[in-house]
Amino acid sequence: MRRALCHLSLALPALLLALATARAAEPPQVVASIVPLHALAAAVMREVGEPSLLVPPGSSPHGFQLRPSDAKRLEGADIIVWVGDALETFLDKPLRNLARKARIVEAAKLPGVTLYSVRKGGVWDEHDHAHGHHHGRDSKHAHAQAIDGHLWLDPTNGIVILRALAEALAERDPSRADRYRANAQEEIARIEALDRELAHKLASVKDKPFVVFHDAYQYFEKRYGLGAAGSITVSPERPPSAKRLAQLRKTIRERGAVCVFAEPQFPSPLVQSVAEGTGARAGTLDPVGAPPLHPGPDAYRSLLSNLAADLLRCLAPSA
Repeated sequence: MRRALCHLSLALPALLLALATARAAEPPQVVASIVPLHALAAAVMREVGEPSLLVPPGSSPHGFQLRPSDAKRLEGADIIVWVGDALETFLDKPLRNLARKARIVEAAKLPGVTLYSVRKGGVWDEHDHAHGHHHGRDSKHAHAQAIDGHLWLDPTNGIVILRALAEALAERDPSRADRYRANAQEEIARIEALDRELAHKLASVKDKPFVVFHDAYQYFEKRYGLGAAGSITVSPERPPSAKRLAQLRKTIRERGAVCVFAEPQFPSPLVQSVAEGTGARAGTLDPVGAPPLHPGPDAYRSLLSNLAADLLRCLAPSA
């Protein structure tokens, strides 16, 4: 018995050291709110680990509710990435109450990110979609007005987020800092190449107005000079008034809007209703990531590519 206890006492320090080493070798626990941010985190963590996703593909962050399992993930997170309270309002209190040990990467507050204010009304004039405001982190104008939270749809913002995630991971996991930074640089090169490709492809439809389901696309529009004329809803959870729908139909006819776009996250007969009798075609745009898009390190670029392809398919079907 004494001999067994002696062996155990000798083995225990080595066992504890092995467990500590194993824990140190584990990558940080990263939680991302939505598919695009999850994709950027996954790209930085490529061949190291996998981030966790809160809002599943096909769901919208508008009105999303956390489950107990989600709260547990937030409690155990080392890094959490979200857009900010302009989008994921469901995270406001949980981040304050549950994620006390986590490093919070809030995309809307990152230095260098481009921000636009929410557009008012269901019909936008040409000035609105041609000349948006560019806000820095400390812009008084940006914070005096409601921020449009769909900022990931400008690929230059995706690059800012990538760099911030690489530095946050390098700080939490210094032994892999070079890997995180190298992964980020490789993904940045891919995004920059895609940005050039999309600019070339979308140049042919800059003069073709369209109407969207809700105002989720102005970062993409302004990046590529596109001409959205208005949105069906102010907020996806609030049905539009009859007056708003009448204004949109009038706008479609007056401006010669080519397409009216639905969203997979919000199946609605309103798109067909608005387009009916105007000559506009009906299409679908996905701003967040819905099946068959799979979460992972390539999903961000796939989201942007799919968005451009869906626009082209409806705006220029013979191209």
